[in-house]
Amino acid sequence: MALIWLLAGEASGDAIGARLMAALQRRAPDIAFAGAGGPLMQAGGLSSLFPIEDISVMGLVEVLPRLRLVRRRLSESAADIARRRPTAVVTIDSPGFTLRLLRMIRPLGVPRAHYVAPQVWAWRESRVRHFPGLWERLLCLLPFEPAFFTRYGLAATFVGHPVLESGADRGDAERFRARQGIGADDPLLIVMPGSRPGEVARHAPVFGAALGLLLARHPGLRPVVPAAPAVRSALTPLLAGWPARPIILETAEERPDAFAAAAAALCKSGTSALELALGGVPMVIAYRLNPITGLVARRMVTVRHASLVNLLAGRAVVPELLQERCSPEGLAAALAPLLANPEARAAQRAAFVPVLASLAPPWCSPSEAAAAAVLELIKETRPRASA
Repeated sequence: MALIWLLAGEASGDAIGARLMAALQRRAPDIAFAGAGGPLMQAGGLSSLFPIEDISVMGLVEVLPRLRLVRRRLSESAADIARRRPTAVVTIDSPGFTLRLLRMIRPLGVPRAHYVAPQVWAWRESRVRHFPGLWERLLCLLPFEPAFFTRYGLAATFVGHPVLESGADRGDAERFRARQGIGADDPLLIVMPGSRPGEVARHAPVFGAALGLLLARHPGLRPVVPAAPAVRSALTPLLAGWPARPIILETAEERPDAFAAAAAALCKSGTSALELALGGVPMVIAYRLNPITGLVARRMVTVRHASLVNLLAGRAVVPELLQERCSPEGLAAALAPLLANPEARAAQRAAFVPVLASLAPPWCSPSEAAAAAVLELIKETRPRASA
């Protein structure tokens, strides 16, 4: 029986990992799992080595208070892999943690796959020189990534983006409004401040203040906030001070219906933007980093757009308000046309279509393509691994 050791470091990786686990079990029913993951992976049969909230941190300054804990979780992960000697290791995103782990376990000779290519094409491209020898398979979500890594002699496989399997495009607006007791004409605004505690702390107050400005023109506006389990306790007190009582979604299953009912969204930059695009929700993208981290990042970024929607479209389809531009006044001004103008909403939705089409693998679902790549890795390396 094959044992796959997986690690996901945050909520988006947990969703990717859960779909990968299900796809692997469909192809190999006797497969077993170990490692670290969130509630979705645990529901699929993974007993997590530690809470992934311990390593869910991003930023140069932000990681310092947790550095000792992160290092301990890194050592525990490497020790667990050495003890179990799994058939393969699959790390998912979270490159600050996962790439260090892949380097630590290299002497074990266990086949390694990294799922979600590090975005070195966006900033600090020089990091790519440290990648040779870290993995036997690199599974890419974006169609242009294999060509980028091939230029550096690193084989990479496009498996498609798992957001296409999220079900975000299968919502029922009437069902959501009926369940929440909301009138057919009451405007709804999806608000997604982040899936990490630090993101929520930086974004929720600014997003709430922007909502207050919008209420002057749209007095019936109701915010709808999908709350990731990892941030729910931190998010609840921040939402208490908002000028309109938010509808808090506690499960991922509620999201598609909410997306179908919403007029627009205010979303922190990240995978959530692609989920909203799949759900046909026009949006404004925002992000704030710690000022020091933001200053360093600004010097290193080499792409024109922060949002994957804009990056894949090759133009500014959705407004992006980053750092100092992420202000209540700026956010409210960018959202106002989407709430008031059906043509502005339609223009974004039309632009989402080719973006989403570019994320699909040619012959199956993204998770099936990723599972096939992992099983192929096991098949190719099993003689060497057992020698």
